[in-house]
Amino acid sequence: MSEEQCTELKVLDNVPFGQVSGDAQFFALRLEKPQWKDWKPGQFVMIRPRGWAFDMLWARPFSICRVSSRDLVLFFQAVGRGTRRLAELKAGDSVVVWGPLGNSFAVEPDTSTLLLAGGIGIAPFIGYAHAHPKPWNLWMEFGHRMPLGCYPFESINEKIMADNYLEECPEDLQKFIARLEKRIAEYAERDGLVLACGPTPFLHTVQQFALKHGARCQLSLETRMACGVGGCLGCVTSTTDKHHLHETQAGKAQVCNNGPVFWADEIDLTKA
Repeated sequence: MSEEQCTELKVLDNVPFGQVSGDAQFFALRLEKPQWKDWKPGQFVMIRPRGWAFDMLWARPFSICRVSSRDLVLFFQAVGRGTRRLAELKAGDSVVVWGPLGNSFAVEPDTSTLLLAGGIGIAPFIGYAHAHPKPWNLWMEFGHRMPLGCYPFESINEKIMADNYLEECPEDLQKFIARLEKRIAEYAERDGLVLACGPTPFLHTVQQFALKHGARCQLSLETRMACGVGGCLGCVTSTTDKHHLHETQAGKAQVCNNGPVFWADEIDLTKA
């Protein structure tokens, strides 16, 4: 790994989004801008606070939410031991960051592009919407279980057209699934592009509809990672015979090196 890819950055601030039962569970972590030559929406970073010492050995992966002339922003939900510790970071703390890692979403400026996000999967689309040369060709469908204020939806809606769907009961989920199929079928008919990020069940649903209707579709996998650079083989996913990238073993590919973005017909999420 080059020195450019691994650097120590200061925390600028760690802003909570929304309130859930009185406790903030979503955070926008803003770091000093790294000296990267370039990055692309869909890529990710691994971060590990200096303060962890030997308490927790492995870094945590996060989609790059946005990179500006001033900062690097990551959006995350505090759900496990590591992310809860990250939620405690304060301005001035130091974190080790390596990246940008992985591949990125396809960008076709003149193509109608549908962004499908489930929950925390909205994160990489903020950078995508802000970096896209023709954002008027983008549309987002966003499904979520927590109140909308817990997510940086406004950062998307200020750049592109977007709808959001709150899931409060099983009927809401079924309506959202029906909406997904309708929209994917529409984009397939016009040879549009469909991009999705979210939890595996959500991506599996999108994949099924994309294959059914013949949509050109990419999926960004939210897979657990330990090293992020292909050294531990801990983030493999099952592939199909359409997959033509470097494989770690027959029928498998590392998400960190070969992804996290895959074409829908290249992976088999039924084995996830």
